[in-house]
Amino acid sequence: MRNRHALSFLFALLAAGESWAHRHPKTEHEIEVQRSLQAAAYHCAPAVESFTAARKLAFAQRALAGNPSLPGYQHLFSAETYRDLPEAPHNDNSDEIGDDETFMKCMPISDTHIQNNTCVLAPEVTEGPYYHTEGHPIRQNIAEWQDGLLLLLDIGVIDVETCKPLPNVLVDIWQANATGSYAGHPVPAPHLKDEKPASEGPRRGLLSAFPRTQPQETWLRGAWPTDKNGVVQFTSIFPGYYTGRATHIHTKVFPEWTPIPENNTFTAGRLAHVGQFFFEEDLNMVIDKMYPYITNPIKDTIGRTRNSVDSLNIFQDSHGPEGMYNPIFKVHMLGGVLSQGLIGYITMGVNASATYDNFWKG
Repeated sequence: MRNRHALSFLFALLAAGESWAHRHPKTEHEIEVQRSLQAAAYHCAPAVESFTAARKLAFAQRALAGNPSLPGYQHLFSAETYRDLPEAPHNDNSDEIGDDETFMKCMPISDTHIQNNTCVLAPEVTEGPYYHTEGHPIRQNIAEWQDGLLLLLDIGVIDVETCKPLPNVLVDIWQANATGSYAGHPVPAPHLKDEKPASEGPRRGLLSAFPRTQPQETWLRGAWPTDKNGVVQFTSIFPGYYTGRATHIHTKVFPEWTPIPENNTFTAGRLAHVGQFFFEEDLNMVIDKMYPYITNPIKDTIGRTRNSVDSLNIFQDSHGPEGMYNPIFKVHMLGGVLSQGLIGYITMGVNASATYDNFWKG
């Protein structure tokens, strides 16, 4: 297998069991772990290209048949709609290393019905303060009664050890609603109700995390296992923004978990990946003008935070130490106009044998 030395070095580093995925890497050792994972992912680039292109083609065929307006959207995500992925790189005549590097720089390397330039998502370094270690429902439609622009998420998961899709791993996601609030965390702590955003430092623009005061709320939270093709899909709404953070969606990947049938949630087992997904800034700005996003309470005061100045350097860190990853969804409209909704594609490159602590370190 190509880049065998990079893979061997990566696994040797991870064998030490150090948990660094939730904070900014500060030591040369931690940064080298990220670089080794990036090098290991390079040799998976052709597989990722074919993986994502097949998913887009399957959806395009369904959309052209007139199906995407049906309630629930689950018929769009049948595992049987995904063709078997080819074993060989897409560009058989191109230079092997150059082809991989071109793809990892997000340059299109194929002509498909819907152009594909999705790259591998890097392991991100901050999970954020609003994860609930208990109570995330196992479901694909996470919107509940939250109003907003329809957003379908098509998330692929591949193992960088094998370049193969990862079936039956639990992908857990959570996000803010259209006006920037998280389920369970509606208001600041009483003693911080007049707090102003930090004016400098890595937390510039951020407020202290709101406490969890509504434990019964579960909207815009949910988890679902990948199918036999390593794909998971969710029905959601486009997320809103809040102070200090670019528009984003959080994710965790659990190769091991235990369902709790009594309340349709799960007990988390081994955690192999923590990340955040983002959106193109031009799209963010257009959606800001739509209802209910235009009612965001900080619209006329603090305003949105752009990707380039995301607090804690999260957006920048999501690109990996050399900036070679792409944490941004590739988005297409579901219909002829934006208000009909969007579908976003992304692929995560995961080290399936990694283990991280499942709690927020701040």
